[in-house]
Amino acid sequence: MNNHTAAGQCSIRIRASLQRCRKLLSNQYPLQALELAIMTFSVPTQCGVTPMKRTKLISLLLLTCSYPAPAQAQPTGEPTTSQVIDAWIANTENHLVPLANAMPEDKYGFAPNNGEFKNVRTFAEQLKHLAANNYRQAAVILGEKPTPDQINEQGPDSLKTKAEIVSYLKGSFASLHKAVATITKKNQLAPIPGASGIWQRTRLGLAIDAVAHSFNHYGQLVEYLRMNGIVPPDSR
Repeated sequence: MNNHTAAGQCSIRIRASLQRCRKLLSNQYPLQALELAIMTFSVPTQCGVTPMKRTKLISLLLLTCSYPAPAQAQPTGEPTTSQVIDAWIANTENHLVPLANAMPEDKYGFAPNNGEFKNVRTFAEQLKHLAANNYRQAAVILGEKPTPDQINEQGPDSLKTKAEIVSYLKGSFASLHKAVATITKKNQLAPIPGASGIWQRTRLGLAIDAVAHSFNHYGQLVEYLRMNGIVPPDSR
């Protein structure tokens, strides 16, 4: 390997480490960020790095990682219920969509069978199920009638491919964003005609259910990935 090739590979490795370091620090993992910085320059002669230069580079990497990104404009004043719930829906979406994308298409039919897993849903069925519930809750919040495949929480039988299912999942969150935008202080706890129960008959309760239910299945889907030797995106 010539010097130019080696230098190029070192540069790529350092940039990749910088990106991962920023992510670790933004997620409040300073010790892991430090470990990554040390590992990046773990071999003194690697990339022509002497022990003294390595110490300086580790310090520089951590300093660069910790330099704050440009601040985004923060809303002022007291947030509305709609804004708080919408932020939670966005957070849920940001966890689930990358998870769905992480599983290879040929594993979408996977369901665990080593243990008490009789009749459990496949990876694809899990995604369709939680997305159908999202669509259902969004429809009720908007005063619309859910479709039969939303009511039974199975989703359309016609969805077979990974691309179709991921698109359906994304669409369910878009529907939730649209629905919670209509929640106001006046109607958030107003009983929905024809609904029963407590949380099941309010717009606020249905929105909370969509988030809680989605994360319920997120936890299951994480295990599906790990059973197939795939590290979930949030753990990388």
